Amino acid sequence: MALRKELLKSIWYAFTALDVEKSGKVSKSQLKVLSHNLYTVLHIPHDPVALEEHFRDDDDGPVSSQGYMPYLNKYILDKASWQVEEGAFVKEHFDELCWTLTAKKNYRADSNGNSLLSDQDAFRLWCLFNFLSEDKYPLIMVPDEVEYLLKKLLGSMSLEMGLGELEELLAQEAQTAQTSGGLSVWQFLELFNSGRCLRGVGRDSLSMAIQEVYQELIQDVLKQGYLWKRGHLRRNWAERWFQLQPSCLCYFGSEECKEKRGTIPLDAQCCVEVLQDREGKRCMFCVKTASRTYEMSASDTRQRQEWTAAIQTAIRLQAEGKTSLHKDLKQKRREQREQRERRRAAKEEELLRLQQLQEEKERKLQELELLQEAQRQAERLLQEEEERRRSQHRELQQALEGQLREAEQARASMQAEMELKKEEAARQRQRIAELEEMQERLQEALQLEVKARRDEEAVRLAQTRLLEEEEEKLKQLMHLKEEQERYIERAQQEKQELQQEMALQSRSLQNAQQQLEEVRQNRQRADEDVEAAQRKLRQASTNVKHWNVQMNRLMHPIEPGDKRPTTSSSFTSFQPSPLARRDSSLKRLTRWGSQGNRTLSANSGEQKSLNGGNKTPILASASQEDKLDPAPEN
Repeated sequence: MALRKELLKSIWYAFTALDVEKSGKVSKSQLKVLSHNLYTVLHIPHDPVALEEHFRDDDDGPVSSQGYMPYLNKYILDKASWQVEEGAFVKEHFDELCWTLTAKKNYRADSNGNSLLSDQDAFRLWCLFNFLSEDKYPLIMVPDEVEYLLKKLLGSMSLEMGLGELEELLAQEAQTAQTSGGLSVWQFLELFNSGRCLRGVGRDSLSMAIQEVYQELIQDVLKQGYLWKRGHLRRNWAERWFQLQPSCLCYFGSEECKEKRGTIPLDAQCCVEVLQDREGKRCMFCVKTASRTYEMSASDTRQRQEWTAAIQTAIRLQAEGKTSLHKDLKQKRREQREQRERRRAAKEEELLRLQQLQEEKERKLQELELLQEAQRQAERLLQEEEERRRSQHRELQQALEGQLREAEQARASMQAEMELKKEEAARQRQRIAELEEMQERLQEALQLEVKARRDEEAVRLAQTRLLEEEEEKLKQLMHLKEEQERYIERAQQEKQELQQEMALQSRSLQNAQQQLEEVRQNRQRADEDVEAAQRKLRQASTNVKHWNVQMNRLMHPIEPGDKRPTTSSSFTSFQPSPLARRDSSLKRLTRWGSQGNRTLSANSGEQKSLNGGNKTPILASASQEDKLDPAPEN
């Protein structure tokens, strides 16, 4: 996949070079020539009929790059992958073909000979550009990769450039090209030809640096240089030119690399060790493979350290299954750039979010100030309402205390009267033998009175329920007020919704007040029912009094000379008649009814005082008790 991308970059330059009109399309005859050259340089059997058959539906018009890609993938790139596995073609020859096609149209060296780059150096820089460029079309090199390549070249020449000067140079180039993504290959070559990035550097020095960087990045030469090597059979020492690649360590007779003397294969089982100086050789080290150990000697300790570190790097790449160090480094730099871009985008997004949060916070603070002001006004109104309610409560409490004192006085007077009634009842027990028939009528009257009392109790229960309903309505009213306050808090975003909600709650409050007024009216009607029950009770008391008067009329004082039953002088032998015992039970029932009447009358008066009704004197019950038990007639 990596080789396919690199081949496509070179083919893209060749295709665009054939696109003279810059329409994105190339004629079929030119594509035939390009395909034939690609077949030749890739050592693939040429098929002249395949292109015609592939585009037989478009015989007259040119072919776009998208239309050429299926043919390119099927007949050239797929077969090229097989050729790479067999080692049948050299990628440098393929790049030279594509460079020749694109350089004729786009690259113009200085005709006066003032340019720093030779044709071979320009080709190598073009290959370096393709290697370091992004996988996006049109191909550009981002400033980070330009900086990386310039530092590599300057490092090969033992020179340095300030970071500020480099950034200024890249900014000028980007502004000249009116692009913000990076430099195109022609701008990149013009940057070297003009000498702006390498002031004071000779042409030969630059050419040697480009060759060294080209071998390192493109040909995957991790390190090269002279080392002394000990022979395997004759055991003599000879100076050789070594080139280290990720898969092997090759050595030649000279640095022109024309006569290859041998290859040391490297794999994950290999290792490198430092040896002690012996036999007049210093800075020795060895490379151990599965089949043989190679002894070598460097010129100094630094060179030995660099060579051992480079060989260990190659062995590590073989152990990790990687074929190129700089491809891995390029991918890591690209991932770092993407991470920086993501962090920068995340930082910008975070700043935008913080700005939005700040604006939202300011808006919330303004709304909070408005709500606090409204809350202060509501608190003032609540305080005024609380003061008014407390004053009413104090007045009501004072009125209840006065009524309670009056009730205590009435109770004391009624107790005194009850003592007198008890004495009178004791004297009357002897005179009720003839009142059995009258007692039945009195029982009926008492039943009526009890019924009236029950009616009064039912009315009181109804009044209690009405009071509970009134309290429930008050709770609902308070609940509606709380909901109105919550609606006020929630309506923070749109003023119009707040006003609508407040209007709705106001209407709900008015409805609740109307319902409260209806409950109060029901309560007033219940008070009227209580008064009607009390009238019925008074009527029953009047009936009881009437029957008592009738009973008193029937009772006659015993005249002298009447016959009396024979009794002994001792009171222990006296046994009251059944009529007298029934009369005693009747009197006790009457006293119990009178006490219940007084208690109900007192409770009714207190309830009416609490509800703001008319004050009913509590002494009315006492008068009714007096009517129930009239004084006996002598």
